[in-house]
Amino acid sequence: MAKRWLVGWLLSLALLGSAAAAPGIFRTEVQAPIDKVYPAVHAALEAAHFWVVFEADMLASISRFAEEWGAEFNKSKLDAMRSMVVCNGWFTNTASGADPDLLALCPLHVSFYERAGTTVVLFARPTVLAQDSPGAAVAADIEKVVIQAINDGVAQAQ
Repeated sequence: MAKRWLVGWLLSLALLGSAAAAPGIFRTEVQAPIDKVYPAVHAALEAAHFWVVFEADMLASISRFAEEWGAEFNKSKLDAMRSMVVCNGWFTNTASGADPDLLALCPLHVSFYERAGTTVVLFARPTVLAQDSPGAAVAADIEKVVIQAINDGVAQAQ
């Protein structure tokens, strides 16, 4: 009985691990198309004063290499890949004041992909890079605001 429980527990752990993001990545997913999620997150970020300064349709950009890359092209079979680059001047100023090396975080980016009607939103956690920095608290504030905006946008898209 204990052996069967252990096998079940290990299998569950393996399945959870396959869907989880790396510790330095915030990941959330929603059963909604990227064309609905992306603008909702965009609006939520701007409502939180993180201005979108650049947008990239990554799948469209790399599609021109499909023939050259052959089987290596879009191996994950994603239906869409997009990214937005965001910046908040006040946080940039505060972070650079605490530790000028935190300018490596600026600007931040939020990435999206869609597969089979599910959109995944990804954000590299600034706290991971700033953990030993005098500006760690600022990085934590930035992370909190951006993740809240992502969650607000995802909720709006549902």
